[in-house]
Amino acid sequence: MYRMNAKLAKIRAGHYAKGDFIIADAKDGDMSNPVPGTGPLRDKDGNFIRFRTRSEFLEMISELIRQNVLDIMLVSVSNLELLQETGAFNGSPVRPAFRANDASDIWGARPNGYGKLGASRPFRTADLKRIAAVKLGNLGLYSITFVNDVEADLRSLEAFSAFRADAAANGIEYFLEVFNPNIECGIPPEAIGTFVNDNLARCLSGVLKADRPQFLKYPYNGPKALEELANYDPQLVVGVLGGGAGTTRDTFELLYQSERYGARVALFGRKINLAESQLDMVSHMRAVVDGEMKPLDAVRAYHAALQAKGITAVRSLDDDSLITETVLKAAASA
Repeated sequence: MYRMNAKLAKIRAGHYAKGDFIIADAKDGDMSNPVPGTGPLRDKDGNFIRFRTRSEFLEMISELIRQNVLDIMLVSVSNLELLQETGAFNGSPVRPAFRANDASDIWGARPNGYGKLGASRPFRTADLKRIAAVKLGNLGLYSITFVNDVEADLRSLEAFSAFRADAAANGIEYFLEVFNPNIECGIPPEAIGTFVNDNLARCLSGVLKADRPQFLKYPYNGPKALEELANYDPQLVVGVLGGGAGTTRDTFELLYQSERYGARVALFGRKINLAESQLDMVSHMRAVVDGEMKPLDAVRAYHAALQAKGITAVRSLDDDSLITETVLKAAASA
């Protein structure tokens, strides 16, 4: 029924082709900073008015599901419950997923959040037994952050072990999100990619196939690190996370480079949620990753779509065509 399942089967069998790349919208921001996480409403001139209400946020999610371009829609358990009640996923090939844990490094309460206040501490709000009992969905996201501290990383690994047992007992599949260290950890920036790769691969080395993640959600630390991980184990399907909002060029460039260097999934949150037109952003993301457009051409086409709809862009076309994320500059497309 779900496109994600068919695509994963092709990827694992070594039959990946253009069109098989998996795109997920990470609309689980309410597990971090709920009010801003709904995204901005803007006036006709592109100026911020207010953040969306929860009801408006859920309607935006429903529109994206109906558009039928995404492969996965990731939300919080509470929002998934409401979406299921309204039948938002009925008959849709877009697979619902829920955030299954909320470790302290994603707690984003304004003004500064908790992310830099100390090493990530494991925590789970979601109750897998209850989720399974009400048949809400059976795909969850679990996140873990390694910080090069044996006690902190041990706590995180023990919590991950407990989660896997809980998931298996309740028929829950999951995908694994691994963040870069959320604090200064004594590792030079150029070595972060190898640090994350080794910790990620090591934490799964003792895990049976039945308990392994469906795929990974992983920070893009440049072509070399991504290629290393993607080539290490073809059964370990690597996906990239979107990170900050950046420019529209940053969004399309990250997709382009990720697919080129071995990623087969993209899970973007703010890069979609903060777009002037989320539906147009998603459709142009698909065009880029399917090889129909180069990143810069997609930026121009996206701005043309905004203009045709009378939507004012937040940035000028020239500014929005710039690559601002350092990790993307070295391997930028022509």
